[in-house]
Amino acid sequence: MQKNKSLVLGITGGIAAYKSAELVRLLIKANIDVQVVMTESATKFITPITMQALSGKPVFVGMWDSSIDNGMPHIELSREADAILIAPDSAEFVAKLLHGRADDLLSTLCLARDCPLLIAPAMNKQMWENPATQRNIAQLKADNISVFGPGNGEQACGETGDGRMLEPEELFTLVNAHFTPKVLAGKKILITAGATIEMIDPVRGITNLSSGKMGYAIAQVAADMGATVTLVSGATALPKPINVSTISTLSADAMYQAVMQNIQTQDIFISVAAVADYSPVETANQKIKKSIDSLTLTLMRNKDILAEVANLPNAPFCVGFAAETEDLLNLAEQKRQAKKLPLLVANLVDDSMGLDSAKVTLLDDKGQHPLQFAFKEILAEQLLNHISKMIH
Repeated sequence: MQKNKSLVLGITGGIAAYKSAELVRLLIKANIDVQVVMTESATKFITPITMQALSGKPVFVGMWDSSIDNGMPHIELSREADAILIAPDSAEFVAKLLHGRADDLLSTLCLARDCPLLIAPAMNKQMWENPATQRNIAQLKADNISVFGPGNGEQACGETGDGRMLEPEELFTLVNAHFTPKVLAGKKILITAGATIEMIDPVRGITNLSSGKMGYAIAQVAADMGATVTLVSGATALPKPINVSTISTLSADAMYQAVMQNIQTQDIFISVAAVADYSPVETANQKIKKSIDSLTLTLMRNKDILAEVANLPNAPFCVGFAAETEDLLNLAEQKRQAKKLPLLVANLVDDSMGLDSAKVTLLDDKGQHPLQFAFKEILAEQLLNHISKMIH
């Protein structure tokens, strides 16, 4: 994730303030420096001590805090910040931002800022739907203030609808996207991820242990880098990436069809999915009973999606993945040459299968580029930066 970034996190009064604690934890874990500023009403929902413990810094609440030498925290707190995020942003504070009011530390800080302002609205559904709130939000967007959410769902008041603050994981992804350089802006990328399942009967199938984590990480980081991303996903339990168009498939043939229907307009194709090489010639219509001691399946070879895309006229820039159990670099380079790929990512199965981290080596015409063992999000960023340099 992005390093050496600084964020002022503003918390206003609302029950969603409890989510801000988890958000701070995620930001700090990603090496993003966080300075928390709270309104007086926010302290009624969560204490400054909690936020100080999580951020590792004193929390500012009042306008006249003497701990800043020049006595002007509303000026100093934002000068080193890369952005200000208000989460939760109550209906009252949305109105304050619209009118440029400066009657407490947080609102004054926002008015005196020279960095981007991001807000995550959180309020009752009727408050969100009120024409006044909608006018306020529309004007804030026109003023180049980024609005994250709100989400839809059950609210603290017992009602259901729009107005919930986005979950901490969603906000973290959006903040990270804001900080990510848009080196892939204007590019269209199609990515396959996850495992395929080749059905034997209605309840049994042939599959593999791919979790989809690497493909999903690449899809999210590519979107963060400004690309228009289409993700063709096989079986996985992962949540869908944000700002990514996702097409769900099951079998290798279904994935092939989805890829071929969408590939013509793509600039880059990244084949991360663990696609089954073979599938049953016949699939039973009913569950096969255990009436015999052994069962013989006849398998046929599936189409090689990556090879077919790479051989298309005016093919996109194609990136392959090779997971091997032995002789990794030799086998991976043979695969790259055979499929005429400009770039291939190689990894040992034991180094990545189902894990949050991995160790991979990039192979291209210039040779081998080993990447250090790291979280898959970091590897995705390094891979996409490498692709960006190659295509530009």
